[in-house]
Amino acid sequence: MREFHLHLVSDATGETINSVARACVSQFDEVRPVEHFWNLVRTQRQLDLVIEGIAQNPGLVMFTLVDDTLRRRLQDVCRELVVPCIPVLDNLIAALGAYLGMESRSQPGRQHMLNAEYFGRMDAMDFAIAHDDGQSHRNLSEADVVLIGVSRTSKTPTCIYLANRGIKAANVPFVPGVPLPPELAANTRALIVGLTKDPERLIQIRRNRLKMLNQSSETSYVDPEAVRNELAEARRHYTKNGWPVIDVTRRSIEETAAEVMMLLAKRRPHLARGESV
Repeated sequence: MREFHLHLVSDATGETINSVARACVSQFDEVRPVEHFWNLVRTQRQLDLVIEGIAQNPGLVMFTLVDDTLRRRLQDVCRELVVPCIPVLDNLIAALGAYLGMESRSQPGRQHMLNAEYFGRMDAMDFAIAHDDGQSHRNLSEADVVLIGVSRTSKTPTCIYLANRGIKAANVPFVPGVPLPPELAANTRALIVGLTKDPERLIQIRRNRLKMLNQSSETSYVDPEAVRNELAEARRHYTKNGWPVIDVTRRSIEETAAEVMMLLAKRRPHLARGESV
């Protein structure tokens, strides 16, 4: 496994550059980056600390600085240290500006400004937490999405991910023999999606969960026949109600959420564009 130093320099939270860097590194096998995060770099003093860190641990530098003075200094120092220095968003912003015929504002952290969209995401996050795992059926009619699934089908993290996109998502557990809340039958606003998973994989995850909680594995919760019946009953219920089904066995949380958003976009295009409800 080859290790290398990777310096990620941002004048905002660093969320963008972290995501881009990890997406790029994931394309290479047998490498492990030693990541150095330098966020909210907006002054010369803050840049001094970054430069000191790069000099101590030379390696690839990726940055998203918009201040010209800071950018030039960082690039000059990297040239002196003979380390690559990559402005991650420059080509994208230039291409977008050329297409729109406009100049960018070059303002740090604009995507995190406290506007209506930001507060919409916070509202969606509160909604997801309040309606996690069927805790509350109150205001379920306000949901954009309701996820139904047996235990350990990634309902909660998927809802949190959707909430971070401004989508109000609730999740309700499917338990054999226990009726789903009547509010679901009356809900014509929300997209209701059934989640399922390969039984062998589900059993493995549940066993790990019981082990982590120091609980006995001698239970129907991980009994192969019981789990298969549980999944089959859930799928019959989804089909009966005409709900779309997503198999999350080989999907990441992001991929499941993307599939949900595609289904939602067909019903309510304004949410797909990030507009408020």
